[in-house]
Amino acid sequence: MTPEILTILMFLTLVASIAMGHPLAITLAAVATIFGLIDYGFNVPALLDLFVNNAWGIFLNYTLVAVPLFIFMAQVLDRSKVSEGLFDALYIVLGGLRGGLGIAVVVVSTVFAATTGIIGASVVAMGLMAGPALLRRGYDRSLSAGIICSSGTLGILIPPSIMLVVYGGLTGMKETSVGNLFAAAILPGLFLSGLYLLYVAVRCGINPKLGPPIPLEERTFSAAQKITMTMKNFVPPFGLILIVMGTILAGVATPTEAAALGCVGALILAAFSRKLNWDVITQASLSTARTTAMIMALFIGGKLFSVVFLSMGGGDVVADTLLGMDVSPYVVLAIMMAVVFFLGMFIDWAAILLVVVPIFTPIAMDLNFDPLWFAMLICINLQTSFLTPPFGYALFYFKGVAPPEYTMGDIYRGIVPFVGIQLAGLAVMVVFPEIVTWLPGVFFGGN
Repeated sequence: MTPEILTILMFLTLVASIAMGHPLAITLAAVATIFGLIDYGFNVPALLDLFVNNAWGIFLNYTLVAVPLFIFMAQVLDRSKVSEGLFDALYIVLGGLRGGLGIAVVVVSTVFAATTGIIGASVVAMGLMAGPALLRRGYDRSLSAGIICSSGTLGILIPPSIMLVVYGGLTGMKETSVGNLFAAAILPGLFLSGLYLLYVAVRCGINPKLGPPIPLEERTFSAAQKITMTMKNFVPPFGLILIVMGTILAGVATPTEAAALGCVGALILAAFSRKLNWDVITQASLSTARTTAMIMALFIGGKLFSVVFLSMGGGDVVADTLLGMDVSPYVVLAIMMAVVFFLGMFIDWAAILLVVVPIFTPIAMDLNFDPLWFAMLICINLQTSFLTPPFGYALFYFKGVAPPEYTMGDIYRGIVPFVGIQLAGLAVMVVFPEIVTWLPGVFFGGN
């Protein structure tokens, strides 16, 4: 069979297998095995040699050691309830504003995102804390669900993000090293957070019924008390952010070393909050082991899929198709972003990275796009995958912990404007690439 036919059949088989509900890591590996045997003429030893060499290369990747370390840090922080104190403080400080509690949720989620790197902890924590509080204060259910779900997804973009660690380990390029990716993601993450804040403030300002302020009689704290409460709860997580990000951006530590420092810092914060005990350590370790095993299984399955796909000429087929179009390079970019967005509705972000990055990155290089800028566009695009039905993980995380008053209809209606905001933010990054490239240039000399 020709490479064109094999390419189409391989993708169709992958989509059909996923639609049937098979585990994603096993699906990727199985499809790779089937089409690898066809491409290699059923030469089993040669295919096994290809698989073993590529799988072993993953385990030799030192950068990926940061994955379990960042996950452990997130798990300890989640169980030490660091975010609860900050939310309580901002509840008092901002509650008197129209939409103030919604703004507080976005701020806390942004801070929490910079200390976790995964979205599950952020969405669940804010769903448990803010979901009932917003409901009690008369906030619109759809708006409340949209605020919690969308701001919770910032954890996959704002460093230290597991997705950025995986991306850096996947490409192996200096331009898209984990340090560069971390620096590049800071301003886009804060920019999206700012857009959420602006949307909540403007919408509640126009229609106060959507997000009413707390009653005047409940605003009994003085300005000094508010400042003290905010600083007391803000300084510890901010200090942890400085430890992790500061050492990376200053060149003092590698991302893996900074992740280890972050684990130590998370344990210290848990100890100071009197939440550090053997049960916390045990549960955090078990959760870390499960999540890391899942990510590595996906990594291996995705690696096998991509290496077979590229070896049988699938990458060349896609590249020739896109580069052969007589259109602007930005039209090709739009097509690649549309493919990533569509896949995000059905497939986990890790699998998408492992499938599309080896295919799309060479195309982006041929179009003379900055690889770091292109990488960040993919990562921002993938943030929407946590919100887009039918398989938006953030939606189900929130539904699992939210009060029963929140229906799936409320949640779906609530996320629509925030998906639009994310896509608008992506468009801004395309028009103004300096938002992505400026900070890496400051710290690492630019691209």
